[in-house]
Amino acid sequence: MATERQAGLSLIYRLELTNNSSTFGKVAHHIGEENGDIIGVDVVHVEKDTAIRDINVMVYDRDHGKRIRERLDGEEGIRVLNVSDRTMLMHLGGKIEMRSKIAVRNRDELARVYTPHVATVCTAIAEDPTKAFKLTIKKNTVAVVSDGTAVLGLGDIGPYGAMPVMEGKAMLFKQFAGVDAFPICLDTKDTEAIIAHVKAIAPAFGGINLEDISAPRCFEIEKRLKEELDIPVFHDDQHGTAVVLLAGLMNAVKLTGKQLSELKVVVVGIGAAGTACTKMLQLAGVKNIIGVDREGALNRDTEYSNANWQWYAQNTNPENLKGNLSDVIVGADVFIGVSGPGVLTVDHLKSMAQDPIVFAMANPQPEIDPEVAAPHVRVMATGRSDYPNQINNLLCFPGIFKGALDCRASDINEEMKLAAAHAIASCVSEDELSEEYIIPSVFNKNVVQNVRLAVIEAAYASGVARRRYRDYKNKN
Repeated sequence: MATERQAGLSLIYRLELTNNSSTFGKVAHHIGEENGDIIGVDVVHVEKDTAIRDINVMVYDRDHGKRIRERLDGEEGIRVLNVSDRTMLMHLGGKIEMRSKIAVRNRDELARVYTPHVATVCTAIAEDPTKAFKLTIKKNTVAVVSDGTAVLGLGDIGPYGAMPVMEGKAMLFKQFAGVDAFPICLDTKDTEAIIAHVKAIAPAFGGINLEDISAPRCFEIEKRLKEELDIPVFHDDQHGTAVVLLAGLMNAVKLTGKQLSELKVVVVGIGAAGTACTKMLQLAGVKNIIGVDREGALNRDTEYSNANWQWYAQNTNPENLKGNLSDVIVGADVFIGVSGPGVLTVDHLKSMAQDPIVFAMANPQPEIDPEVAAPHVRVMATGRSDYPNQINNLLCFPGIFKGALDCRASDINEEMKLAAAHAIASCVSEDELSEEYIIPSVFNKNVVQNVRLAVIEAAYASGVARRRYRDYKNKN
């Protein structure tokens, strides 16, 4: 999720105005004085002494809008009741709802969906819990679970603040893959409590999508839940990012004529996403990866209190390079950033190998401005939708969960993730492939189906699919 970055923003000011001939003139005057542009006026409610009007105003950004609000609030006869925009209006009452698949039109139908006949279904499931996959929503439902501690671009905003993001995720599951998903925002940061809560609600769901939980707790939470539940658990911030990154890199190296096994890759930001990206690259055959964080290049001669960094130092950096980013990026083929803005400079790019590939994925501001980097790189990708080659998890999670649910996988394992990356990459044909198109659009209708099928085949091949293969083939 990225914060807004645009030249113009339409805000709706709901104003309570005193009914006299000069009040609206004052509104127009103050907005004009602040260089706002009134583009519409609507009457909401009128009484004898006051009127409530919605004034639609184009502003430069939210700070500009705030200045206009303060100016209007300071004028006698004008009271600002609310300021909203189209984004806010789209969220009124939330973005998702539950709908029944069956219409209840008479007593007989009521008796079948509820008491007394539903008891037959309940008894069947109690005797054989696996029947829940056939006879309840468990078959096609995912819990999107967060504690709101690591919302992209916003940080620790808590469970209430995280709800709009999780609702949006649920919407995307449904629209792109037909998967029913529900946001579960937990009001606790305690690792054991989160694990216990997710385990307690698991009977209702066919999969668990962990979202926006801060490191290092996210590692333990995912690990434990994968061990203790018999349904897929997937931390999208880690593995979704890693899958889409690998898909993009697979296509990017085709343009440079290099092989994955030959690459020197520098990863900056060794948190949840950086570690998962590294493991995914290693799984695909990349051997020379150097991780850089606040203490410089992670190396085997240094003891780290961060257990994740300690693992990283022992399993990467084959030449045991030391120093800062400027020291280790020399001769690198690929830069991967999951850190923050301003980390990467033109001097860094100039010291890289020929045809450098840069994935600057910090959001909302990448590690280097793409316009600044453009003259010095062969391929540039970011996490933003307003530049080419967006590394967007939406390319991954709908299809990967749909596949896992359809074959009733007990896990989303490395083989399934690798298959998903290959499937995403394959959606860009040789004729389409270019420096500005290494990754398919999220609206490419082939992506979800390709990922779904690849994940299912990998699940059967790796032994985690629980639906009989002939049942799956006959059904599909």
